[in-house]
Amino acid sequence: MKSADLSHIDAEGNARMVDVSAKPETQRVAVASGGIRMQPATFDLIRRQALPKGDVLTVARIAGIQGAKRTSDLIPLCHQLALRGVDVALTMDEELPGVRASVEVRTVGPTGVEMEAMCAVSIALLTVYDMAKAVDRDMVLTDIRVELKDGGRSGSWRRSPPEV
Repeated sequence: MKSADLSHIDAEGNARMVDVSAKPETQRVAVASGGIRMQPATFDLIRRQALPKGDVLTVARIAGIQGAKRTSDLIPLCHQLALRGVDVALTMDEELPGVRASVEVRTVGPTGVEMEAMCAVSIALLTVYDMAKAVDRDMVLTDIRVELKDGGRSGSWRRSPPEV
C-alpha cells in the first residue's frame, strides 16, 4: 500500500489530519462498549456506594461524557466535533464481576463519532478504576470496542454477535 492510499499520511509520508471540508454533513451515531473486572468485594462496595470517594457510577458517567467531548484533545488526528448527544450507561454485572459501560454518541457532521464513543467508554471505566484502586489494584479494563456506527458514505455497520 502506498502512503498516498492512507488517509492520515500525505504523499511524503508525513502524518496529517484528513480534510473533511468537502464531505456532506450527515447524522452520525456510534455505540461503543467495554467493561472493568474487579474483585467481588470491590463490586459490592461500588454497588452499595460504600467507597470513600463517593458514588462511583455517577462520577464515571460524567467522566465518560467529558471523555467524548475531549476526544480531539487526546487523539492527535481526530477532528473536533460538535456533539449533539452523549448517553453513558453503566451497569453492574455480577457475572463479570464488575461494571459494563455502553456509550452512544450522536452528531451531525462530515465525519463519524466512533472515536468519541470509544474514548467515552475508556474514560468512564478508567474513572471507575481511579475511584476504586485504593481497595482493588487488580481491576482490568476489557473488551472496549465499537458496537455500531451509522451515517456517512459507508452507511451502517453493526458488530456481528459472538459465535456460541
